[in-house]
Amino acid sequence: MKVSINWLKDYINLDGISVDEIVDKITNAGLEVDEIIDGNKIYENFVVGYVTESGKHPNADKLSVCKVTDGNETYNVVCGAPNVAAGQKIAFAKVGAVIPGAGFKIKKAKIRGEESQGMICAEDELGLGDDHEGILVLDENLEPGTPLAEALGLNDVTLEVAITPNRADALSHIGIARDLAALFKREVKYPEINLIENENAIEDIAAVEIENEIDCPRYLAKVVQGVAITESPEWLKKKLTSIGLRPINNVVDVTNYVLHEVGQPLHGFDLDKLAGNKIVVKSAGDIKKFTTLDSKERELLPTDLMICDAEKPVAVAGVMGGENSEVTDETKNVLIESAYFRPSAIRKTAKHLGLQTDASYRFERGCNPDIVEYAAERAAQLIAELSGGTVVKGTIDVYPNEIKKKEISLRYKRVDKILGFEISNKEIKETFPKLGFKIVNETDEGFTVEVPLFRPDVEREIDLIEEVIRIYGFEKIPEVPKIEVALEAKTDAYSFADKTRETLTGFGFNEIITNSLWNKEIAEKFGNAIGVMNPQNVEMSHTRPSLLPGALSTIARNIKVKENNLRLFEIGRVFRKKSETIKTFDDFEETDELLIVLSGNASEKTWHSSERKFDFFDVKGLVSDFISAMFKIDLSDKNLIQVENEKYSSCFEIKVNGKSLGLMGKLDEEISGGFGILQDVFAIELNMEILRTVKKKNVRYGELLKYPKIVRDFAFLLDKSINVGEVEKEIKSSSSNLLKNIKLFDIFESDSIGKDKKSLAFELEYYDFNKTLTDEEVDKEFWKAIENIKTKFNAQLRG
Repeated sequence: MKVSINWLKDYINLDGISVDEIVDKITNAGLEVDEIIDGNKIYENFVVGYVTESGKHPNADKLSVCKVTDGNETYNVVCGAPNVAAGQKIAFAKVGAVIPGAGFKIKKAKIRGEESQGMICAEDELGLGDDHEGILVLDENLEPGTPLAEALGLNDVTLEVAITPNRADALSHIGIARDLAALFKREVKYPEINLIENENAIEDIAAVEIENEIDCPRYLAKVVQGVAITESPEWLKKKLTSIGLRPINNVVDVTNYVLHEVGQPLHGFDLDKLAGNKIVVKSAGDIKKFTTLDSKERELLPTDLMICDAEKPVAVAGVMGGENSEVTDETKNVLIESAYFRPSAIRKTAKHLGLQTDASYRFERGCNPDIVEYAAERAAQLIAELSGGTVVKGTIDVYPNEIKKKEISLRYKRVDKILGFEISNKEIKETFPKLGFKIVNETDEGFTVEVPLFRPDVEREIDLIEEVIRIYGFEKIPEVPKIEVALEAKTDAYSFADKTRETLTGFGFNEIITNSLWNKEIAEKFGNAIGVMNPQNVEMSHTRPSLLPGALSTIARNIKVKENNLRLFEIGRVFRKKSETIKTFDDFEETDELLIVLSGNASEKTWHSSERKFDFFDVKGLVSDFISAMFKIDLSDKNLIQVENEKYSSCFEIKVNGKSLGLMGKLDEEISGGFGILQDVFAIELNMEILRTVKKKNVRYGELLKYPKIVRDFAFLLDKSINVGEVEKEIKSSSSNLLKNIKLFDIFESDSIGKDKKSLAFELEYYDFNKTLTDEEVDKEFWKAIENIKTKFNAQLRG
């Protein structure tokens, strides 16, 4: 919502308070300022200019060459507008000015051979309207050189305030002023109503009937007779343009002005166009279509609330009026509508019509039923003053079931306990009258307030405490130097998932987050899906029983943009039915699962390697690396058990310490092909809840070796039939515990050593934890092993 600082000053004294202070205070109080628009900065280097001369351009038929003065200097300016003439006061953009309507900076330039030292601006170029037929001609009484922002009343600061849905009371200038009054300890000045009514009774001129009292609890009408529809005065047009509204005529502009002044939407009907001079508020029922003020035909639902006359609909209640009753230049008598509509009814109508207006925006958040009469009288007074009309005596106010105000008690000690520090009772008490709350009862322990109807968000004592700290200032909460808490075991529910993410991203995988809702056909293909009672649409009618459909749709979208090589994972919740009908929580299960998918190439073709696609061994290696990284457990083939699964063409169950962690394998081509994927997809599905229960293997670290190792190596010529393992076994059996490691580091086969022969070369590592070994001790062990191999395998030692 746009808020004009100059407009705010009509209701609260802001002397001595800077714009920065206002922004800081209301932002901290919950009304966040998104943008500050300073008119003086926008129109910097724009002044009132005076055209002293205007003549035809010598080299262009449609251009003029003008002399423009700002009171100090005269500038040569080339202008293309047909209405430029000597003696005019104009909006002159000097060199260096930035045109708001176009965003370009004015520079000295030559146009068809003539120098131009500025620009004479049109209305649209200044951002003041849509007119580009000619330049904007200003009041002849303006002094040349006057800053344009000052001359046009644009020297205002406008705030773009983000109003949260619960603060409908702040959707007006008086609403903002009310918060400022509480924050800066000042008073709000409400405009006075001084109606001068004629002798005609409103009951003889108009009538109001409410058929749907649920959706329209209150409807009030005022009538102004003898109006003349004209252009609004400058002060009113400036108010509206300061917040980005386009002036239309004096009647419509007044209703918009009052809307942004007090927050109550109003609508003006041409009374003479209302059949029977009657208003009937009812549901649309059999009314199928209606043409609104924007000349668009709207299709209605039977439940839409409509404003009708004695014969036909004339407005969509709380949203927009109709073409058939709008105020035009011929209008003489105006009926002013001021009503309170049920917020949810207006929200539903505006949503299905796809039509949000300033009125519906406020009605659907909840307006103030108490201000209905004040707003109507304020509008009637202004319309009468600006149109030459007279206000008809009396008011039609249909309010069958008056909305009662709530009363809530606040305890001083409760405030201190919730906030954790003390605010004086006097300061707590003074907060509420300035916010429009009435104190109806008071004791030493606290007081009771009557909550105004414009604050439906205040329902409990805790809401009153929120108002106290909001106005007191969050920035004033004292720092706590020390907090004492009992030491106890801390459980972080997210740490395991974070560790999983960290591990997989370290392996080069990208995390995805996919929708948990799918259509029935896809969801049931992957398990016992659960239907949603009120789905948003048919494509989101069932919860996912598996993470696979989300991953496959992601793979398919990536392949469409030529991203074929994918390593993805997702951690998410899945939902499965246990029985056909769900009656209790025991009839379904929801679990956290981890899905890892691989598709495409494991490695690309380069100068030193060939292209290789992902295969089962990549998946097996990934599972092994993942389990090792997470739990320090080494997997073997015994941990993988082949099983049948309709989603996989080959599938293995992963078991660790007797627990089934999940499945891994290659997805069936029918499953992946259903998403338009023509390349192999490998998947690993793990149950996060079971994974969390796997105990991490304790890693024991040994002491560093204090004494040096001695390494010996030898090579033997043996028959090809002799297994390496047999040789290693013989070396171990013929050696003492001084031999710690045996490593085969070379196998050589060639006709030069014999067709049935091979050479095996071993490295032997000796050391003792308690002393330094001597060469004699090692040589004794070493040669003993050599002799045993020579004897047992008829081997030859190669030298």
